[in-house]
Order: sequence, then structure tokens, then C-alpha cells
Amino acid sequence: MVEIVVLIKQVPDTNAKIEIKGNKADLSMIKWITSPYDEYAMEIALQHKEAHGGNVTALTLGPQRTDKILKDAKALGVDKIARINTDEEYLDSFSVQSMLAEACKKLGAQVVYCGKAAADTNAGSVGPGVAEKLGWPSISNVTKVEFNPDSLEVMQPTSSGQSRIGVNFPVVISCDKGMGEPRRANVKGIMMAKRAVVEMIEVEQVSNMSENLGHFSPPEKPPGKSFDGHEHVPEVVRLLREEANVI
Repeated sequence: MVEIVVLIKQVPDTNAKIEIKGNKADLSMIKWITSPYDEYAMEIALQHKEAHGGNVTALTLGPQRTDKILKDAKALGVDKIARINTDEEYLDSFSVQSMLAEACKKLGAQVVYCGKAAADTNAGSVGPGVAEKLGWPSISNVTKVEFNPDSLEVMQPTSSGQSRIGVNFPVVISCDKGMGEPRRANVKGIMMAKRAVVEMIEVEQVSNMSENLGHFSPPEKPPGKSFDGHEHVPEVVRLLREEANVI
């Protein structure tokens, strides 16, 4: 029975408007959701279990409010839900990856799935970073997976098309879209998930290797320009080349 761990992250709703107050992002009124690419990772993990059996554990790192996304995962059909507790407002990639890797070891993971990037940072570093700390192979941007008892065959986009890659366990897979839309929980699953117990994973608290100096809003875009008449074509072409950098 293969042990499968899927890493999920709680992020602000992708439609939320985040304001900066006092050199810091104000998240007090934000709706929190599961990072969208992690939903695809969850779907692939559950398909893996359905193909060859095994146990699926959804794992996250964060404060108590992140239990919400774990309960959502439980409603979808994962076997266990687990959390590394931390109330730190800022954790860099090194500390996050180190703690997640240790937790994966404690859970006995043989296959780890995660989204290709989190919706808040879009860094795409967790999968490869966790794999490096575990000493496992890592394949990113995976769009399709075929499951075998002790190996996987995955599809990954390349500059010349699609690449088909075979890899044995253990492995870390970072998932992109491609395996169909993530499933949604039914009423029975939601009701059962309310009673689910979150397992707390004790790991060494790893210090940051970097420092967050503050939050800043991106600069506002300059107002658009409009032109009327064919006599402006040379000017439009120049602006597209020199300012917009699209030609």
C-alpha cells in the first residue's frame, strides 16, 4: 500500500483585493481558499489511490485557520489530514521546504504531489525544494500521470511538444492542469469531514534564511492612450515597439 502525501496551501482568494496598511498586507478581511494548483494535485493523488490503492494524506503548514482546507480535502476523500503548526507570519522557502520534507518522512511518504506553484507567491519552489531535501527525484509541470504499482509515467510540456517520463518511487510530482477538473465534495463528504481530526506533525522549527522587509503595492499602470486616424500608425507602431515591447 503506497503512502501518498499531497501538499496543500491556504492562500487568499485569487479575486480578493489586498490592501497595504502600515507597510504590511492587511489580510484581516480576506477569504481564504486552497491554492488552485493544489486542487489538481489532490485530484491526481486521489486518482492514484483509486488506481492501485494506498493511503492519501493531505498535509499543510500554518496556523489553526488552515484546518479549513484540510477539512475540505477530507470531504473529497483523503484518508488523513495533517498540519505542521506555525503562527509565523513570514516563512521563507528554505524553512517551509525543510519542515515539509521532515513531515513527509514522518508520514512515511513514497509519493508526494503538490501544485506547480502557489497562487500567492507563484514561486514554484516547494516541489523541487522538498525533493532536494528528501534526496528524491522531482518532476515539475506534470499534466498527466499513469500509475503503476511502484512507478509513474508522466507527461511534461517541453519546447518541442510533450515529454513522457518514467520514474520509480520515491518521487515528488508538481502538478499542472491536465488530468481533468478537480472533483467537488458532496454533502455526505462535507458532513463527515466536520468530525475529522487533524493530526499535528511535530517537526524542528527551521529559521528563515532571509528577512521580509515589508509589503508594497505594485505601481499603478499609466492611463491608456488612444489614437484616431491612419496618420497615427507610425506613432502607434513606435509605442508598441518601444513602450509595450510587443513587436
